[in-house]
Amino acid sequence: MSSPDAAHPAIVLVGPMGAGKTSIGRRVAKVLALPFRDTDSEIVREHGPIPEIFERLGEPAFRAIEHDTVSRVLRQGGIVAVGGGAPMHPDTRAALVDVPVVLLTVTERVIAARIRGQKRPLLNRADRDPVAEWVRIRDERMPVYQQIASVTFDTSSGPMQGVVDRIVGWARSEGIVPGNEEDQGE
Repeated sequence: MSSPDAAHPAIVLVGPMGAGKTSIGRRVAKVLALPFRDTDSEIVREHGPIPEIFERLGEPAFRAIEHDTVSRVLRQGGIVAVGGGAPMHPDTRAALVDVPVVLLTVTERVIAARIRGQKRPLLNRADRDPVAEWVRIRDERMPVYQQIASVTFDTSSGPMQGVVDRIVGWARSEGIVPGNEEDQGE
């Protein structure tokens, strides 16, 4: 895979469903003046609603589509939010090896309100409690998230802007993006 455009380094946000990858990613991109890309949105734009892809083609086919999308978006650079299951595909994990990866976590206590009423194919099964299913999926995926993560931030409490500020500070301190001299006194 080719490297991201040097003018637009890639920083990838991973984590369980409902951790805030998209909302935080948009804000980080704005602060850093980088493009924001959400792989789930790209998939919907190109292939239709994710629940329909799952129903029509199954999860393995969806993960292949997702891998292709992640690989393409990584080459474009910017702040990239990937679906919660994206890192479970071995080729996607391999694509993330040389990319700064931010793991966003959230507690079970907070997640119930965040996922309520959302259409998420892996959580919307009539025979299962969505929060219990979320916990099962999170616990299954967490070792992979931790393996690929460069840094971890919890999104369970405090203002979202605090998480955004910590990610921006980390990216600047690591030299992933240039620091902004005007921000040094804040």
